[in-house]
Amino acid sequence: MHLDIFLIGALRAVVEVAGFALLGQGALTLMTGARRHDNLVYRVLESISRPAVRLVRNLAPRRILDPHIPMLAFFLLFWMWILLALGKRYLCGLRGLVC
Repeated sequence: MHLDIFLIGALRAVVEVAGFALLGQGALTLMTGARRHDNLVYRVLESISRPAVRLVRNLAPRRILDPHIPMLAFFLLFWMWILLALGKRYLCGLRGLVC
């Protein structure tokens, strides 16, 4: 087992979970509107995506408004997921593996 390929796969899975949690939050926001904070599923998804959103808030300039941070976090997670896939593909190619 190649540890670097495993670590990229594990990190990619974490990014996927956070991204899907943000997608779920967005869908529930469209369905429930202002009452979304009363929804248990929304609160669970929010707790899953909270670390990514906080990280993006700390890295983003203060000019970016707080309501826009989850969307920015989603796009950053999406591109991170793409880059990790390309990195895994490259490492598998170096080793002659089919991943």
